[in-house]
Amino acid sequence: MNSAQRHEAAAREIRTRKRVTDLLARAEREELAAVWETLSERPVAISVRGPETGLVMVRGRIGGGGAMFNLGEVTVTRATIRLASGIIGHAQALGTDKDRARLAAIFDALWQEPATQDFVEQAILSPIAERIESADQQKAKETAATRVDFFTMVRGEDK
Repeated sequence: MNSAQRHEAAAREIRTRKRVTDLLARAEREELAAVWETLSERPVAISVRGPETGLVMVRGRIGGGGAMFNLGEVTVTRATIRLASGIIGHAQALGTDKDRARLAAIFDALWQEPATQDFVEQAILSPIAERIESADQQKAKETAATRVDFFTMVRGEDK
C-alpha cells in the first residue's frame, strides 16, 4: 500500500469513527437504555473518566463564514470506559444525563469490537440515523410551507 492509499484509508477510518460518535452523541437515553436492556450478556465496563459534566464554549461565525465569536457556554457530559477486552469507548452529549453518556461510551466501545460491531450498527446507529433524517425532513417540510417568493413588480409610471 503506497502513501496515498494509506492516507485515504486513514481518512476513511476517521470519517467512519466520526459518524459513530456523532450518532451516539445525538442518541436519546431511551434508545440506548432499550437496547442495553435487550443484551443477554452485558459487558463489564470500567470507568476510566467520568461520567462528568462541565461547560463547553460554543463559537459561531458572523454571517456563517466571517469572523469567529464566542456565542456562549453549553452543558456537556462526557464519559470514557474500558471493556474487559481493553477497548476504550468515549462519549460526549449535550446536557447533564450521566447515564446517557456512560451508555453511549459503552456502545462506542462495543462498536469497535469486531464481534459486536454489526449489532451496534443495526440496533442503535441505524435507528438513530433514521430518526434524525426523519426529523430533518419534517423540519424542511415545515420550513418550505412558510417560504415566500418575493419579486419586483414594475408599475406603469416607472417605465
